[in-house]
Amino acid sequence: MVFTAVLAGCGGMSKGWLSAISEHPLLKGRVEVVGLVDLDRATAEARAAEFGLADAVVGTDLDAVLEKTRPDLLFDVVIPVARAGVVATGLRHGCHVLSEKPMATSLDEGRKMIAEAQAAGLIHAVVQNRRFISGVRRIRRLIESGAIGELASLNCDFFIGAHFGGFRDKMENVLLLDMAIHTLDAARFMSGKVPKAVYCLETNPPGSWYRHGAAANAIFEFSDNVVFNYRGSWAAEGAKTSWESSWRVVGSKGTLLWDGDESFDAKVVANDTGFFRELETVDVPPPVDEDQTHGHASVIAEFLGAIESGRQPETVSTDNIKSLAMVFAAIESAKTGQRVTIDLGPST
Repeated sequence: MVFTAVLAGCGGMSKGWLSAISEHPLLKGRVEVVGLVDLDRATAEARAAEFGLADAVVGTDLDAVLEKTRPDLLFDVVIPVARAGVVATGLRHGCHVLSEKPMATSLDEGRKMIAEAQAAGLIHAVVQNRRFISGVRRIRRLIESGAIGELASLNCDFFIGAHFGGFRDKMENVLLLDMAIHTLDAARFMSGKVPKAVYCLETNPPGSWYRHGAAANAIFEFSDNVVFNYRGSWAAEGAKTSWESSWRVVGSKGTLLWDGDESFDAKVVANDTGFFRELETVDVPPPVDEDQTHGHASVIAEFLGAIESGRQPETVSTDNIKSLAMVFAAIESAKTGQRVTIDLGPST
């Protein structure tokens, strides 16, 4: 099946979407982009020219472009504050909608999107592309295998000096809302646990070029007494981690270290004697499905496959709002200085 799609929001993020759609083997020939929408028409026209979309309808009015093209899909790549209106418009025009993250600017707004999609009988999902990488899928398999025993904690460091410019420099809670959600979603996916509560300290480090909240330290309580420790900064120069963070996953029998790239080191106890037990290395299994390890292309392909088969995609909004709830609970904790229970709500 070839899907027709309109893409709304033709800024820098859109290039990754259009590159994946037009070039990746998982998607090539599966999506025809029939419309491009941006508040700045010149930006949309430039993106159309860059990707050879000469026949696409270009405009500044999403309603008008959707009415003219009548697509199957709406790809929502707008800034977060505009997302709710864009999603509602797409659903009203009968489109399945795939949104950039974060899903919404509040939990109430996210729940409204869920209700609108359910009422329309359509799918709304979110691009959590970083759970669709080999390392994250492999860690999930290792934990599920029981090789390191009963899961005790996940611990990650994210330290990068990222000079974006644009809206992020002025965005409140920029690390937690725009970046940490990737890591929080990965922790929830890898562990298979339910987030329960959080205590978070948010700061803006000396020398930060962000207006607010470029660093955070958070302790999350998951179900089954699992703890997730997050330490991160988007204003940390000098020794950057991977974009996927640096991880230590601790189980009752051993520990996995992952550098966020290609390096894994998993060791478990080999005997039951001695002050420090002898250790042996265990292999980290490959992903179940290599097609689910290509980031942006994989999450879009999974979305298309769900529509074709009539199932819900992995990153459907009813699931993704659980990761968003972790973010907003962390933000609330940072503001109040208190431990905050994570509200998953009736819609999740």
